[in-house]
Amino acid sequence: MIIQDQKECFICRVNYDVETIEGLHEHHIFEGTARRKLSKKYGLKVYLCHRHHVTDSRYSIHYQKQLDLELKQLAQKKFEETHTREEFI
Repeated sequence: MIIQDQKECFICRVNYDVETIEGLHEHHIFEGTARRKLSKKYGLKVYLCHRHHVTDSRYSIHYQKQLDLELKQLAQKKFEETHTREEFI
């Protein structure tokens, strides 16, 4: 993964400075069949705890559209540190 060094909930760490290491889910930042494969290939994924990943939680990345957008922007920025914009597109 190019976004995280530690296996912990990305949102818990960044937003609350809390280390959550149990019940983690691997979240592919770009969804859909083709994009999910590319997320996996390039390490564009993060670990999220159950609360921040399940679709029926109002705290979930799937419910919080602004948070989802910020994570996508971060992934693009990290990708473009070693690749071109054209490769990203």
